[in-house]
Amino acid sequence: MIRSEDKITTSQAIVVLVSYIMAAGILTLPRTAVEEAGTPDVWISVLLGGLVTTAAGVVMTKLSQHYPGQTFFQYGGDIVGKWLSIVISLLFIEHFVAIAAFEARILAEVITFFLLQQTPIWAIVMSMMWIGFYSIKDGMGSLARLFEIIFPITILFFLTVVFMSFGIFELDNLRPVLGKGIMPALKGTKATTLSFISAEVMVFLLAFMKKPKDGIKVVVMGIGIAMLFYLTTIVFVIGGLSVDGVTAMTWPALDLIRSFEMPGLIFERFESLLLVIWIMQLFATFSVSYYAASLGLSQIFKKKSRPIMFGLLPVMYLLAMTPKNIDDVFSLGDMIGYIAAVLFGIVPIPLLLVSKMRKKKAVQS
Repeated sequence: MIRSEDKITTSQAIVVLVSYIMAAGILTLPRTAVEEAGTPDVWISVLLGGLVTTAAGVVMTKLSQHYPGQTFFQYGGDIVGKWLSIVISLLFIEHFVAIAAFEARILAEVITFFLLQQTPIWAIVMSMMWIGFYSIKDGMGSLARLFEIIFPITILFFLTVVFMSFGIFELDNLRPVLGKGIMPALKGTKATTLSFISAEVMVFLLAFMKKPKDGIKVVVMGIGIAMLFYLTTIVFVIGGLSVDGVTAMTWPALDLIRSFEMPGLIFERFESLLLVIWIMQLFATFSVSYYAASLGLSQIFKKKSRPIMFGLLPVMYLLAMTPKNIDDVFSLGDMIGYIAAVLFGIVPIPLLLVSKMRKKKAVQS
């Protein structure tokens, strides 16, 4: 059973979902999307990617709403049987562990490149993981309250810093619209959809909601808010740096902020400010993934979650330290995205159909 102190409101659930989605994608999505599309029309790709992800999230939510108060790790056996449910659940958990490790490593790479050049990556990864353990040890309720503090700060400073780039914004960099037809925008949808992957959160988040009937609202609003963030980032980055400029940069969103100054203000350069904000968002995604993995293992094997949280730390650390360089890190991220697209975009559909059939049979009998 879910503890009463872990129950969260609909608005808290939206904040958790948005915080989970908006991670490394803000820093890298303009480059990966433009590389796929090759045109400035990637803002259309963002809209299409958001719609695809929303559809996947609705399917996952509908599935979970059949079993209120339970996570997939608990109700999966009612749909496909105990052993197949355990296999699917372990695949879900593997995904959450991989996401947590990836976010920890991306965080370390960004901090090492921009802020602490002489600090070893392992030290940053290890610090983040121990802080993450501290943040999740008291459950979903405390985690949601933490995100309620982080999220408004993120909105305020992100919009402030991005809109300051108006001085170098060139609308011509976004033209012509659909100059090469719709196909480049459709190609870019692959990259944007991978950045939006978020339906997996509904595997467990709905069980913590005080009003599970609001699950669809959480998915639509959560992905919609994240879509606005991504859309704003894409438009201003391409408008400020051009398509050719974006493809030449590893972290185009940060390079946009570094490309202008505001003399006379307390801060003249703003990339460090944006970095601090986005470190919090990377940490949010890490924490949610870490919590989901530990929750899943504790519910499958009916063990206390605290020892499992400790046990996952070395696993995530080893996985985070496996990539040898930044290219390997991005390759790991792409692989995680493709696996997630199958696990949470395709698998839930037959699960939902089987669940509806079982419910129908039960009513008839």
